[in-house]
Amino acid sequence: MLYDVFKVIHVVGVVVLVGNVTVTAFWKVFADRNGDPRVVAFGQRLVTITDWVFTVGGIVLIFVGGYGAAFAAGMNPFGSAWLNWGQGLFVASGLIWLGILIPAQIRLARVARTFEKGGEVPEDYWRIGRRWLFWGIVATFPLVGAIAVMILKP
Repeated sequence: MLYDVFKVIHVVGVVVLVGNVTVTAFWKVFADRNGDPRVVAFGQRLVTITDWVFTVGGIVLIFVGGYGAAFAAGMNPFGSAWLNWGQGLFVASGLIWLGILIPAQIRLARVARTFEKGGEVPEDYWRIGRRWLFWGIVATFPLVGAIAVMILKP
């Protein structure tokens, strides 16, 4: 029973994390395409808020649920190749977030504050935003790979 509770927590965390990173990128692209500085700044502010709530929340649920399920089942969380691959892919995505995406997002938020009441959106914002989107897509692939590994257990 305890294993099942942790497994549900783990799956909910995956849904929350992957759902947030994909949906956030999608609606940020549309907010940016709108071009209205107030809409663009509002979209950027929501990216920051949703990442703190749902990305960080999803990561916490994944860790608690995954390691809790492993320990409840008497498994070594590093004792099989598929668990190591899944964790490695998760960490790879996290390193992209920590090294590229979070710093870019902080810069985007700072720049957005300069035009949130109106005015031109500077080219710097658009350049950083393109980089954020590219690396966000790249960082999603290891997450999808981790899901596949956890389901298929190769």
